[in-house]
Amino acid sequence: MLTVDFSRFPIAPGDRVLDLGCGGGRHAFEVYRRGGRVVALDRSAEEIREVKRWFAAMEQEGEAPAGAAAVAMEGDALALPFPDDSFDKVIISEVMEHIPDDKGVLAEMVRVLKPGGSIAVTVPRWLPEKICWALSDAYHEVEGGHIRIYRGDELVEKMREAGLTPYGQHHAHALHSPYWWIKCAMGVDNDQALPVKAYHQLLVWDIVGTPVVSRLTRAAEAALNPLIGKSFVAYATKPQNRASGTAAGLDAPEGLG
Repeated sequence: MLTVDFSRFPIAPGDRVLDLGCGGGRHAFEVYRRGGRVVALDRSAEEIREVKRWFAAMEQEGEAPAGAAAVAMEGDALALPFPDDSFDKVIISEVMEHIPDDKGVLAEMVRVLKPGGSIAVTVPRWLPEKICWALSDAYHEVEGGHIRIYRGDELVEKMREAGLTPYGQHHAHALHSPYWWIKCAMGVDNDQALPVKAYHQLLVWDIVGTPVVSRLTRAAEAALNPLIGKSFVAYATKPQNRASGTAAGLDAPEGLG
């Protein structure tokens, strides 16, 4: 389930792409399929082991074109282990709401992004997230949980302050908002509650159902995204004249040279 819209954030063959806070790797896998040279970075060793396993399986099955490359590694979003101007694209999806120093993360992303490169940032949208917080403290008051709720204009302004030029935004995953409202109302760990199980089945049909069912659910989601889309997505570029001060031609991240 992709949150970034790759028609708005195109990946050219050979692009060096950082998926920061990659989690299970969904965006990194898509970049790899599109011929990018992707680094999937996360602080979770368990997540990185699983992403490495899937990268290896994709390579074995020939799912990535010639010239594509993929590396998964542990790392700290506030101290990225890459030289300045290393990447053509950076993705950070559903991560910034977890990190106290979000301005520091944005600064690191801008540092490692090449002038002229682009960034995609996704966070939970204000209204659906506000409802979840109102319904359940357990939803966000957990170790590593959400510590803030962004308004879209607030996030875009922080991106501008970091030196980026925003160029687009949208909402995604409207069908997931009611699911999380139900879970928060029934108990976030109560997966056996009938309303939770029934709505989860709808989401499964959306992903793996028949073409007719998938067309219906995706049409419904497209119509509802402007109203209750669960995620807010913003895109921006680093201006060509905003070099980081490091000489061009630095080594690529290990495994992507």
